[in-house]
Amino acid sequence: MEYKDYYKILGVSKNASEKEIKAAYRKLARKYHPDVNKGNKSAEEKFKEINEAHEVLSDPQKRSKYDQLGMNWNKWQQTGHSASDFDWSQWFGSGAPGGQRVNVQYQDLSDLFGGGGGFSDFFTSIFGGMGGAGAGSRPRTRTQTRTQEFGNSRQSDYDIVHDLDISLNEAHSGTTRVITKDGRRLQVKIPAGAKTGTKVRVRGEGNRDYGGRTGDLYLKVNVTPDSRFERKGDDLYVDVPVDLYTAVLGGEVRVPTVDGSVTLKIPPGTQNGQKMRLRGKGMPKLKKPSEHGDLLARINVQLPKKLSAEQKRLFEQLRRLDG
Repeated sequence: MEYKDYYKILGVSKNASEKEIKAAYRKLARKYHPDVNKGNKSAEEKFKEINEAHEVLSDPQKRSKYDQLGMNWNKWQQTGHSASDFDWSQWFGSGAPGGQRVNVQYQDLSDLFGGGGGFSDFFTSIFGGMGGAGAGSRPRTRTQTRTQEFGNSRQSDYDIVHDLDISLNEAHSGTTRVITKDGRRLQVKIPAGAKTGTKVRVRGEGNRDYGGRTGDLYLKVNVTPDSRFERKGDDLYVDVPVDLYTAVLGGEVRVPTVDGSVTLKIPPGTQNGQKMRLRGKGMPKLKKPSEHGDLLARINVQLPKKLSAEQKRLFEQLRRLDG
């Protein structure tokens, strides 16, 4: 069986933090996602590897076991032994040798969100139960039900949590995602005003245990950065360039909003960096979509880079008058 270097797959160090692992995963997942690389088998395989690596390194228990396995694997190779002679059996199934018992069960959700990915024999053998997937068996996806047993206590979790990226425009107006699960197409509405960290619950679409109980599917929202607006809560901030003459004498400028541009009156003597509030032009409030935050226009006064002889003469005159 081939040993998988999950740290190398994600391009992170073995001491990488949870935040670094998550950032590396998101960057690679966007690059190799099947929707971006339609028909590209190489990208599809890479996407599967990325999902598998993230599944292990983002889970503290799996990562701990994987790190122990990696240390033993490296020592075995350093002593000159053949890789084919390594004793994989002690690592099969749940938990590290002598450690806590963690039983990981899988369902066939390979088409969830177009993930299209199955786990390798290496993963399913080490983390997927005694004996693993084996040759010719069907790969399983990263969606899972985890049952933990610690002494006499038992903790079960049948929910699925999946990260979902949306744009600021989608967060402003609300959007819909179509997902495929067990051959069924599900439409999931993301409400207007959703923030990074908002969880959208789809009842009864989680994992099922042997007794027939079913968990829920949660879509955990991540609002991607916008090139124009900065979001703080329900308020938005936007930089507005204003020429020197308008800042000094007053006038009007156009300010972009998510719904389109509006006219903003600039009073005489407006200062660089000054903020002007446009009420109700921010993000809708998550539980009260009829109410909105504000848009704050940050004034960026643009100084002329070149002056004509006449302009320079007039500025010199103004300086003398001001003195």
